[in-house]
Amino acid sequence: MPELPLWAWITVAGVLGLLVGSFLNVVILRLPERMEAAWREQALDTLKLPPDETTPRPPGIVREPSHCPRCKHRLSVFDNVPLFGWLLLRGRCRYCKEPISIQYPLVELLSGVLSAIVVWKFGPTLPALAGLAFTWLLIALAGIDFRTQYLPDELNYPLLWIGLLLTLLPMFVTPTAAIVGAAIGYLSLWSVYWLFKLATGKEGMGYGDFKMLAAMGAWMGAGALLPIVLLSSLVGTVIGGSLILLRRHKAEVPIPFGPFIAMAGWLWFVAGDWMLHTYMQITGLR
Repeated sequence: MPELPLWAWITVAGVLGLLVGSFLNVVILRLPERMEAAWREQALDTLKLPPDETTPRPPGIVREPSHCPRCKHRLSVFDNVPLFGWLLLRGRCRYCKEPISIQYPLVELLSGVLSAIVVWKFGPTLPALAGLAFTWLLIALAGIDFRTQYLPDELNYPLLWIGLLLTLLPMFVTPTAAIVGAAIGYLSLWSVYWLFKLATGKEGMGYGDFKMLAAMGAWMGAGALLPIVLLSSLVGTVIGGSLILLRRHKAEVPIPFGPFIAMAGWLWFVAGDWMLHTYMQITGLR
């Protein structure tokens, strides 16, 4: 069987990314609903109250087919074609004609493009497969945090544990570097959280941010944490400030930090060496 050229693998990764992006949309929309339903059930059980029979249970993530969130009509196979289905429908449900959120094609396109970049970076290798898992988990986490300000343990912990387990091969960093990186990643933001809370009496971020940065440390080691924090803070300041200036976001409403950590972490994962080399050239450091 002849070997495929790199461009073919990149194309395959892009198409696969589009398909996975369609599933990531389901995760982004349904996982928070299922989390909230589980919390309600746990609260009722703790308070010894009867189950709530009036609130329907949210659809499952895998088994239940896709449907329009407004009219609840089941979508056809052609409606579910990643990216192109939304374009062919012109952004409106085929059945109720209500607008379909731009999130759907954006997540699919982002997943496809980032997946192609990962394979372009690593080639058809095991690190590329790991990088795809890293990419998809970050997209789901960022999307959920952006919509709900949740960073679910159901995704954060797999991201962390995969990073730690990959060191057994080893792949990106050594086991020692991964363990130290995870610990420093968690404790650094945990310390900032408590200092801010003691100084102001307010919570500046959530525990999900600590766990996400810990996962970054597990994948890339402690040396990547400072650049990731600086990049995420810079991007967050620019985007958050722009939204406030354009009056697209109220200043008193918190802006989730998770998407910026995810963005900075992915950039450092695929281009950290180049970014560091470029910075040293510009500053004259050796």
